[in-house]
Amino acid sequence: MKSNILIVGVGGQGTLLASRILGALAERLGSDCKLSEVHGMSQRGGSVVTHVKIAPEVASPIVGLGDADVILAFEELEALRYINYLKEGGTVLVNTQRILPMPVITGARKYPENILSELKARAGRVYALDAAAEAEAAGSLKSVNVVMIGALAKVLGVDIADAEAALKAAVKPKFYDINRIALGRGYACDCEEKI
Repeated sequence: MKSNILIVGVGGQGTLLASRILGALAERLGSDCKLSEVHGMSQRGGSVVTHVKIAPEVASPIVGLGDADVILAFEELEALRYINYLKEGGTVLVNTQRILPMPVITGARKYPENILSELKARAGRVYALDAAAEAEAAGSLKSVNVVMIGALAKVLGVDIADAEAALKAAVKPKFYDINRIALGRGYACDCEEKI
């Protein structure tokens, strides 16, 4: 397995756990993996970015501008904010959930319209899903990140058994069952290109 993945979201959405699951998956598939969390205001609501590089051998954990094979976005605006990291022909997998940033909440700015169309204009493929609804159906809204990992595994052609084993290695045993359901719901989502 070889891929440069940029995971983007807001504080509290579990980007770091998602990267750990991908690290466990890379190890299971016999690849090297380097992770790096880079963020501005990571407190709940601030932008958070996690770099994941998977290859037979990885020297640096940072995904450069125009170097990401995949942007895995837990929120629409965050996908747009980091689209410059996507390589030409790259893939965006985005949760359609909108978490309003403070300038929008206060009325100083408007949430951009037509984000998915703009992503499509700048990406090779864009897959969009309502991961929040899938997480709720799985039993916990906190599992949006794991739903997205399940969808990513399907898009990348990873076997569900390998994804479940990676999940088991990355989460505490008491949280495994609910997250396994969330992973399965993400994997079962219609991951045909939506846009």
